[in-house]
Amino acid sequence: MDTPPPQDATHRATDDRQPTLSSAQLPDVEALDLPRPDMVTAVIRQQVRPDHWQAYEDWLHRIIPIAARFPGHRGAQVIKPPAGSFLYTVTLHFDTIAHADDWFRSEARQALLREVAPLLASPEEVKTVTGLEFWFEPPAAHPAPRRFKQALATWSVIFPLTSLLGMTLGPWLHAWLGGWGRLAANLAVSGITVVLMTYVIMPRYTRWLARWLSR
Repeated sequence: MDTPPPQDATHRATDDRQPTLSSAQLPDVEALDLPRPDMVTAVIRQQVRPDHWQAYEDWLHRIIPIAARFPGHRGAQVIKPPAGSFLYTVTLHFDTIAHADDWFRSEARQALLREVAPLLASPEEVKTVTGLEFWFEPPAAHPAPRRFKQALATWSVIFPLTSLLGMTLGPWLHAWLGGWGRLAANLAVSGITVVLMTYVIMPRYTRWLARWLSR
């Protein structure tokens, strides 16, 4: 019988399966915590020396694909500084806090930090935010909005959005699925609301409200 080829280091780094679950008893599986998908964002701010920005951007091109090889990685964005500034903001998305912690504590990241240290004017700042906090993550050197303003801004979007979706999707799903229509409508409305708020509405809405949120 042919033996399977050995896994290479890259495959082992990205393989997030748990082989022990295949033989675990039902009560043991039910006792496990459910994952929290798309809930963790690490915001990294790095002040680059003005004469080292090109070397720093070359370093960024290396580190982002390396981070993507770690389990739970869900994407990254780089916000380049405006003219006259050299403060870069990098956001890394992970599905759980544990997976984010694995990356930040990894030897690979520590080696990369040692590489970039001579290019930075000061130590990096790292903040991990979850859930709705990321919608209101302020720019560097700005205080976070007050909690009541975050709540009002969120409510002012959720109420009309869920009302509109409920009035349009609810009757259609109820007629189509009968007794399961109400549950399906609630599931569809909540899912569409989260997607629209995270990727479409809130990034633009919070920029429009930026002056009010920062007061």
